[in-house]
Amino acid sequence: MYQVFLGKISTLCADSWTLALADQAPKSAQRDRWLAGRGLLSRVLAPQKLPEIVYGEQGKPAFVDHKPYWFNLSHSGDDIVLLISDEGEVGCDIETIRQHDNWKALANAVFSQGEHDELEREAPEAQLPAFWRIWTRKEAIVKQRGGSAWQIVSIDSTFKSALHVSHYQHGALSLAVCTPTPFTLHADALNIV
Repeated sequence: MYQVFLGKISTLCADSWTLALADQAPKSAQRDRWLAGRGLLSRVLAPQKLPEIVYGEQGKPAFVDHKPYWFNLSHSGDDIVLLISDEGEVGCDIETIRQHDNWKALANAVFSQGEHDELEREAPEAQLPAFWRIWTRKEAIVKQRGGSAWQIVSIDSTFKSALHVSHYQHGALSLAVCTPTPFTLHADALNIV
């Protein structure tokens, strides 16, 4: 079973599930993101108590002993996405489709030949959304593995593997998930909170 939850950080920070965790939140620029993520996890797992969260070598959060689930969080601007699974390690990424001053240079630096070919097949006006589609797939794969953002260059999201990668564009958001078993991300799979 896979579940995908999409919400707004600003809304989740004012939620009663989140406010109950405020004293545990770090006092840093990441505070609102931390609160929104933990609040979203608390809401999804209710009425269970939020299990202890530990961090992997590269900083990926996980429940101790992966009980009761595996999960991954991602955020972009005010948007946050949570992917939760009882089938194994997962990764997700969300990005706002936006102009990036050097997106073509970035694609040249980190995209594989297959990803470049995919990008070039798009009409010029569709290349920016295609850039973010490929980028989010690559990030979801890295995050599923528990890797660091620096490893994105070694990922080819067009390469067929045992992992399953799915992408969905929700308005101006590019969303991707990487799962150990087949799962297709689509409008009906999104739980908007």
